[in-house]
Amino acid sequence: MTAASRSPSDDPQISAALAERGDLWIFGYGSLMWDPGFHHAESHPAVVHGYHRRFCVYSYTYRGTRARPGLVLGLDRGGTCKGIVYRVPRRRAEDTLAYLWKRELNDGVYRLRKLRAKLARRTVAAYTCVVDRAQPGYVAELSIDETARLIAQGVGQRGLCVHYLENTVRHIEELGLSDGHLHRLAEAVARLAVPSRERSSRDPAISAGAVDAPWRRSSP
Repeated sequence: MTAASRSPSDDPQISAALAERGDLWIFGYGSLMWDPGFHHAESHPAVVHGYHRRFCVYSYTYRGTRARPGLVLGLDRGGTCKGIVYRVPRRRAEDTLAYLWKRELNDGVYRLRKLRAKLARRTVAAYTCVVDRAQPGYVAELSIDETARLIAQGVGQRGLCVHYLENTVRHIEELGLSDGHLHRLAEAVARLAVPSRERSSRDPAISAGAVDAPWRRSSP
């Protein structure tokens, strides 16, 4: 079955989530922190264990091209990850999961997984998108310099890959959290990012409205 032929009903985790009672919890660690795109009743800083946030997925459309790919974040095995957990009312669960499927899951690079997310005073079972290491878009360990180079060069339909990194770091800081690796990566990218910014301003294929535009359900 190809990625294009898959649908939410093909995913057993989607089916399991829809069969549950009670509200739906979603854990965001990248763009979902600053552009969730779905209705939620509340949100809180949270930590998950057993996975870490890493630029480990090639971006050939939204933050790069086939000729000059960028990188986006995935939740990879090992370590811990600090992010945001959202509570979605049960009546909106189906629409929310369909939205997440179209935005994050339908190309098969990510898989929906249920993890324990620790809040300040309690722990909830939250669904999140973990990277599938078997997919060709998965990037094995890179040096920080090579990761920075790919981020600095990436420009796609949704704008600069550099902005994607900057937005993630800023929202982590606004939550009062820290991610030492991302901060070091941001410093490395800052030394390389000027050519990418200048290139984006000259590239007629990248419209001003596309730069860091919110995710649109009509996007390819």
